[in-house]
Amino acid sequence: MKPKFSIKLRKRIIKVREFVSNRISRLSMPEYTVFAVYAIITGAAVGLAAVFFHKAIDFFTYVFFEIAAGELEVILGAAAVILIPVIGMLLQSLMTKISPVTAKKKGVAEVIKAVAMRGGFIRFRTTIFHFLAPAINIGSGGTVGPEGPAAQIGGGVASKLGQIIGLSDSRRRMFTAAGSGAAIAAVFNTPLGGIFFALEVVLLNDFQSATFSALILASVTASAISRIFLGDNPAFTFTATSFESYDQLYLYLILGIGAGIISLLFLRYSQVVNDLFAQKKIAEIPRWIKMAAVGLIVGVSGYFYNEIFGIGYHAINEILANHFSWNIVLILLVLKFILVPLILNSGGFGGVFAPSLFIGASFGYVAAYALKFFWDVEVDTTTFVLVGMGAVLGGINSIPISAILIIFEMTREYSFILPLMLSVVISTTIVQLVVRRSVHLEHLQKEGYDLAAGRESRILKSVQVKDIMRKEIVLLPEDTPLPVIVTKLLESHHSTFYTSDAKGNLTGAISENELRPIITEYEQVRDFIVAKDIARHELTTVKETDDLHFVLNLFGQRNIDEFPVYSEGGKIVGSITRQDVISAYNRESLKYNLADGLAHDLKNIEKIEAAKVAEGYSIIERRVPAKFVGKSVIDLQLRRNYGLEVLMIKQQTSFFEGSDDTKIIIPDKNYPLKPDDILVIFGSDEKLAQTEDWK
Repeated sequence: MKPKFSIKLRKRIIKVREFVSNRISRLSMPEYTVFAVYAIITGAAVGLAAVFFHKAIDFFTYVFFEIAAGELEVILGAAAVILIPVIGMLLQSLMTKISPVTAKKKGVAEVIKAVAMRGGFIRFRTTIFHFLAPAINIGSGGTVGPEGPAAQIGGGVASKLGQIIGLSDSRRRMFTAAGSGAAIAAVFNTPLGGIFFALEVVLLNDFQSATFSALILASVTASAISRIFLGDNPAFTFTATSFESYDQLYLYLILGIGAGIISLLFLRYSQVVNDLFAQKKIAEIPRWIKMAAVGLIVGVSGYFYNEIFGIGYHAINEILANHFSWNIVLILLVLKFILVPLILNSGGFGGVFAPSLFIGASFGYVAAYALKFFWDVEVDTTTFVLVGMGAVLGGINSIPISAILIIFEMTREYSFILPLMLSVVISTTIVQLVVRRSVHLEHLQKEGYDLAAGRESRILKSVQVKDIMRKEIVLLPEDTPLPVIVTKLLESHHSTFYTSDAKGNLTGAISENELRPIITEYEQVRDFIVAKDIARHELTTVKETDDLHFVLNLFGQRNIDEFPVYSEGGKIVGSITRQDVISAYNRESLKYNLADGLAHDLKNIEKIEAAKVAEGYSIIERRVPAKFVGKSVIDLQLRRNYGLEVLMIKQQTSFFEGSDDTKIIIPDKNYPLKPDDILVIFGSDEKLAQTEDWK
């Protein structure tokens, strides 16, 4: 039996959703106005969440370093600070023990996954967990950043608002991404940086004008909320930068190369640490022991160099003010480089944005000192530090535009924008030449998710050649005379003919491209040339089981417009043209857009009634029959076998712990159908009637 409080909570949420929906409909506002209101509300909620997260870090810092350290100091003296990170790591290990599934859903990668695959759906308990765990980690001295968790918190808050309001999957996806970007805008106080972070990282560069509008409104609102409560002072303070001679641009190119190498080394080292913790012997050690050991290493490091504790912005300002010697800065760089992957891979919670800035600042300072000491080259140390920050931030996180904008907005200084752009682009390019994808996508790929290709690729991969190929094909014997070929080409609706030998094997192809060169000499050669003489013998073929993504790539590589199609048994069964693929994509994309647009209405379709779309065509629900359970959408071939289209699937999903709520998803071609799934299908009334006996 469900807890009474959960049922009551669900009923209240439904009432709120209905109240909001009714109020908005009564106002009769234009759709764009409603959209803008939602974006501003999302930004305000995310901005407040970011402020609370910032305050939570301050609170836990006070609890650990003032109260707890004060109590331990009585016994251990100054060495008490060593145990603070250990206590923080033990608390995080306890949280992971209590909720292991939720603990695994951490970081920006989880937001990317939610936006790309779950219509922006994120459980609110996940948001709460990843609000507390990073705050405890950073507050207890964990040398990680708040930005990754903040992005996850922002996405989670926006997702929950979308669920309460009752947004469709496409709109919730959009606002979840906007919430994530807005959180970055609020934490960094960089609205432009937040916008492009969401575009580059969360949305995988999937740009749409509506999405961009939501990002702008949400990010600006969140940043304004942050400035009201946390102040409008820039994060980094420094004396004026000096970049006057363009003759020194090559030095920033070298700095970008160095930052790219540092970024690559950091990513590789992180992978080595991850593999180390995954080894069988180490994996068998209880998590709390491993995390306590890492906490002890952080504590000892912080005992000697307390600048390593926490986010590190204060230390960066000290570097900018030239308060550290070069050897101290180098030690801090090495410590940050080593400790961050240890914390995160052992089970700690936090982000790598702030560590990237710290490593970049330290690297820029050391590089400027080396140029002066070894080569007697005078450079502005402050500019080198700031440019190094942007270059390493862009390199480690694969966010060139966001990195440039974040540094620009955090410093509010334009004078060094040119060397900053140069170094960031060089650093990011070096990393991408080796890694070829962002650290977040690399993490998702290891989990089995390939999201880099984008929505267009996923749509094309959902359709096979046999679904759209032309089953008729024109075969001509190799000795067919030229006049016969020309006559057939003029009379046929086919633009390509294929030649075959005496055994019926395909030997070549003839299209207008092959005929055009000999048309001017047609009268002279008409009696001498046969099909074999003009056919193109280098044929590219495809199989009927190939998907359209593969075929479209082939069309891009070959300067031809049609491929012959073979069956698995090696028999020619038809042909497919470039236009066939484009038309199929347009139809599938329209289906996805139709599903998104009807998502709210489809939630209200009764199981027996059909929703009329056009004369003779309807949309109807059918519970998944037992014979379909466990099979994927592509295995069933509903389009081919039943003449029906699956628009979406309705699921019963947990809204809060212990309560249910309807969720609509657009299925991936490999999605295995579950017993409780409800198919929302489109087709002719005649075909739909045949589904009544599905069992």
